[in-house]
Amino acid sequence: MSPLDMTAAASFWQASGLTGEYTVERFGDSAPLADALLELVLSGHKRATASLVRQFGASPLPRIGVHWIVCDGAGQPRVVLRTVSLRLGPFLSVTADFAHAEGENDRTRDGWLAAHRAYFTRVCGGAFDEETEEVLFERFEVAYRPEQA
Repeated sequence: MSPLDMTAAASFWQASGLTGEYTVERFGDSAPLADALLELVLSGHKRATASLVRQFGASPLPRIGVHWIVCDGAGQPRVVLRTVSLRLGPFLSVTADFAHAEGENDRTRDGWLAAHRAYFTRVCGGAFDEETEEVLFERFEVAYRPEQA
């Protein structure tokens, strides 16, 4: 994937008129996946995301109220999101409501489990413990997108 364009992200943030802390991120682990998940956000189908806590490494976990600029697969900023809720829990604690809010696949819990099992196994380089591995379940809202300005 292309690196995140931090200069463009800073300009994007300034154009948004928003204030406070922000991070610059993208969804997924490939440019096509980043673009597909971003399109689900822009279409209104995706209002949640999930990450293994270990994926954050030494970086701080997201916090409620903090904004994040989401970049596309080419590293260009496209939308600013604001985290509205967070829940830590094991992989298997995902709810049907959360799976639907993620907006992916068939939007069912079973579909979420299958897709995220494959994704987390891929990004972790192997298996993870579905009963004990901590997952960060995050809900967000769109705070700024240029087409709405």
